[in-house]
Amino acid sequence: MADAGTESQDLAAMLAAIARGDRAALRALYAAQSARLFGVCLRILRDRAAAADATQDTFLRIWDRADRFDPARGPARAWLAAIARHVALDLARARGRELPSDDPELGDAPVEHDPVAALDAGTDAARLRDCLGTLEEKNRRSILLAFVDGLSHAQIAARLDTPLGTVKAWIRRGLASLKECLAS
Repeated sequence: MADAGTESQDLAAMLAAIARGDRAALRALYAAQSARLFGVCLRILRDRAAAADATQDTFLRIWDRADRFDPARGPARAWLAAIARHVALDLARARGRELPSDDPELGDAPVEHDPVAALDAGTDAARLRDCLGTLEEKNRRSILLAFVDGLSHAQIAARLDTPLGTVKAWIRRGLASLKECLAS
């Protein structure tokens, strides 16, 4: 398996080619990342058909916005996942509520898990895991619920039985601490 640096360079090169209108680069990016981005969408939507639609919309958005990718601002993999996450969240909001899944593996009951353990084993993931470990539990849990589970601030507030403003403050402070930790 290629190391994280090589993968990031390859993805950045594909995005640069897509920005120039290279359809073959879009097909290559789809082959390389569609399964992962489908997983991001499925995690949020919990509906395979909706996740497939969101994945398609993600690649349309990538085609339209590839020229906006800036490798100096972060890795291509994170940029792609952010697009998928936003598309899936937009779709979930448009639908009003998540639909219960027929898949018993997904389940409709909340299951406590360790999202940090699901992070990639790469160097960036290890640094992120270390920095997440330095956060207070309330900040870390709120950030993971928002960015890994795809919950809105209001959903997090309801799940944690905490005022909305408090949850927003925890996430904002936690992200500021993460940024500081990752920059050092």
